Amino acid sequence: MSTDLSVILPRVLIVSRRSLRKNKFVDFVGEYHLDLIVGYGAVPVIVPRVTGVHMLLDSFEPIHGVLLCEGEDIDPSHYQAETCGLSLQELDEIRKVHASDTAIDKEKDTIELSLAKLCLERNIPYLGICRGSQVLNVACGGTLYQDIGKELTINCCEDRRVVHMDYDNYDGHRHGVKVVKNTPLSDWFKDSLEDEEMEIRVNSYHHQGVKKLAQRFMPMAFAPDGLVEGFYDPDAYNPDEGKFIMGLQFHPERMRKPDSDEFDYPGCPAAYKEFVKAVVAYQKRLNSTTSVPRSLKLDQEMEKKRKVIVRSFSLARDIYAAGNERNPFKDSELEPGAEFLESNTALSLQQETRLKQMGATVRNASSYSQKLKLNAERERLAKTVIEKMSIEQLSDLMSFYHMMGQLCSDVLDRKLHGVVNDLGS
Repeated sequence: MSTDLSVILPRVLIVSRRSLRKNKFVDFVGEYHLDLIVGYGAVPVIVPRVTGVHMLLDSFEPIHGVLLCEGEDIDPSHYQAETCGLSLQELDEIRKVHASDTAIDKEKDTIELSLAKLCLERNIPYLGICRGSQVLNVACGGTLYQDIGKELTINCCEDRRVVHMDYDNYDGHRHGVKVVKNTPLSDWFKDSLEDEEMEIRVNSYHHQGVKKLAQRFMPMAFAPDGLVEGFYDPDAYNPDEGKFIMGLQFHPERMRKPDSDEFDYPGCPAAYKEFVKAVVAYQKRLNSTTSVPRSLKLDQEMEKKRKVIVRSFSLARDIYAAGNERNPFKDSELEPGAEFLESNTALSLQQETRLKQMGATVRNASSYSQKLKLNAERERLAKTVIEKMSIEQLSDLMSFYHMMGQLCSDVLDRKLHGVVNDLGS
């Protein structure tokens, strides 16, 4: 049963925050995040903030969604903050006032920026809360105010100034934000917004925020001082189709009435609800193009036949990869794989194509060897040309082929999925 649930329930990665308790480091994630993710039908998978974890992110696959939330300030070097104009004295004052936030955690930065970029590359649903929204903006080329008070508030007229961090009234502090019409945020809070004002009051736990919003994003809310309090990618937002890329500077999960679990507004949990909806849809889409391996018990005779076919496929793969000169074989050893492909109608078009690419249906090894030699010659000539290119040209070429590869992969997945659906109907 547990194995089935691990296949059925989508997985949301959440990076822990590290704190010092009784002279030992403790990694934690806020309970409200976990409650809401579980409540809406996903499984939170906590990524520990441990040195070297950024090298092991593949081991957390499959990833159906990423939620990034609390944490310290992002290392300014990630968004070229040397242009902020703050003096050394001002930076020292900031460290004293916000001591718990200004202790840079480079390992957490590396882990979270890696996950954010992975989500952007693969269109994995992403929800960033507070620091998580800043990570998303920085990952896309945006910048941050190193300190809102010294860079933004000081330049605002008195009636537009906003307190974004109140240590004396930490959970109770609220300030107004103006919600942008025709955005997901305006839809979630529509029952609490008046057409004239379009305003709600949100909590605030930060001294940094978005300075330059990355080009791909659209703002969803502004504080009176002009600070962006929420944004999303309109081209990557459709929860029903598994698309969700969004950042909120405030904490909707903590906007609750005093001494109660009742939310300030009915729309507060909507970000989590729609995020998990997108996570579920993304998992379904992923599963439709990825078969889940299941163990099969075969009798002795069938197991023997399976090994012969696997041997045939393995030989064909080796021929495809290295050529037959390195791997002597008999034609009869390839026949079981070829016969299996011809007789087995259970294979999907995608599976058959892949096996053929591996050389499973190779009948004439000598002609195939000639083809391999031709490919090797083409590779040699291409390498000669590439070695003459500059670093800038190589970088541009890599970016171009990475983009084209992603486009081809997406289109191919859609077409193969359509073919399989047509065959099944």
